[in-house]
Amino acid sequence: MPTDQMTHVTRPGARAARAPRVALVSGGLGAYWPQFPDLLPLLRAGAARVAERLTGLGADVLDAGFISDAVEGAAVAERVRAASCDLVVIYVPTYLTSSMVAPLAQRAGAPILVLNLQPAPSMDHPQVSTGDWLTSCGGCAVPELANTFERLGVPFRSVSGHLEEERAWRRVGRWVRAAGVATALRGARFGLLGHLYPGMLDVSTDLTMLTSHLGSHVEVLETDDLQARVQQVTESQTRDRVALTRDRFDLDGSVKADDLEWASRVSVGMDALVDDFALNALAYYHRGLDGNASERLGAGLILGASLLTERGVPAVGEYELRTSAAMLILDHLGAGGSFTEIQALNFVDGVVEMGHDGPAHPGIGAARPRLRGLGLYHGKRGWGVSVEVTIKPGPVTLLGLNQTRDGRLRLVTAQGRAVHGPMLQIGNTTTRVDFDCHPGDWVDAWAAGGSAHHWGLGVGHHRGDLRALAELLSMELVEVEVADEDD
Repeated sequence: MPTDQMTHVTRPGARAARAPRVALVSGGLGAYWPQFPDLLPLLRAGAARVAERLTGLGADVLDAGFISDAVEGAAVAERVRAASCDLVVIYVPTYLTSSMVAPLAQRAGAPILVLNLQPAPSMDHPQVSTGDWLTSCGGCAVPELANTFERLGVPFRSVSGHLEEERAWRRVGRWVRAAGVATALRGARFGLLGHLYPGMLDVSTDLTMLTSHLGSHVEVLETDDLQARVQQVTESQTRDRVALTRDRFDLDGSVKADDLEWASRVSVGMDALVDDFALNALAYYHRGLDGNASERLGAGLILGASLLTERGVPAVGEYELRTSAAMLILDHLGAGGSFTEIQALNFVDGVVEMGHDGPAHPGIGAARPRLRGLGLYHGKRGWGVSVEVTIKPGPVTLLGLNQTRDGRLRLVTAQGRAVHGPMLQIGNTTTRVDFDCHPGDWVDAWAAGGSAHHWGLGVGHHRGDLRALAELLSMELVEVEVADEDD
């Protein structure tokens, strides 16, 4: 094996997420067709509408057709299996037997979602013929399918409602988004640069667990891999990155020109590292010593990490591999995701103040981010520029990805509201989150829920999507909520 294999890995960028590929299979009992000639066209029209709505949810839809018996069901199962889909939707507009879709459930190689969507909110009973009724009796098959799938060892999930009910389609959207995130994780490449921050036992991660649980790849990198790329950055590239930084950030008077130039140069090198190794996320830490090249390199990563995070490539400090994965999940849910820990509790305002020194997500900030110069990084070696930003007010979701005693990964989440207020001016991100409870009670509940001390903080509430994702990944999801009650 060549010793220089990593510095010569050059692959096309792998960051662009594709749309989730969803197979749609519709069906009904073929015995009805000769009895009620007008029935099948109505059911096919409903299936076409389902395909249209799935496409509107951002799915790449493979319409595998309308099945009428078990023979057709088996043939469609093979077609869907060969298509390598991320989610299989079985639309049940009328009754069908479980034998018609059992082969599909067993062979599809993808999660199954059963849709029972009536054409209308209710029937006009005095005017309904038997054929009309059969367009609304898909619910009859749902318990049968659930029982059969359980006996086949296939997880069962369904959405019941009516065809134009937005509540039902919001639920369907969760499964489509979750399938997309699960697919993105299966193809994700996580870069791990440097070494563990000394003493952070909670950060230590079994790398195989990301492959086992998420299907992801972890690329272990050397600081030399980045150093070599930073050395290749041209003066022109550095000037362009300085100009971009001035355009994107407000520069505090504490920012020194040399530090800004160095951070910009390192940022360009980080882009090259991400592209050359086709990384979807990056976690880093390197201590260095006495101002040597490694210390200077490690201290220059904050600007580049923030810009990468804003571009959808979460880049985090302190070697937090799992948190980079949590942030990638939030990003694919449209939440962004900024590197976060608890900073302080504000018992006067009833909020938890959270954030982190170093990298941020400027794209979900309440205002333009500020770049501040620091003569000394707290808890780390080196000096340079850091980022200050606060997440925009409104609903927020916290997501941690943590390793359990038995070596499994689990998701830990909570929802709150980011609110206005003062922020630290020490090169840290700061967001004040109101959880509608005593701040101390929330911290105790969050810790008891199994969170490590870092997580991703994203905009919007995404608990429903995370529930769906956890089921698709067969992972535990801990939802932390606290009732505001005195003992």
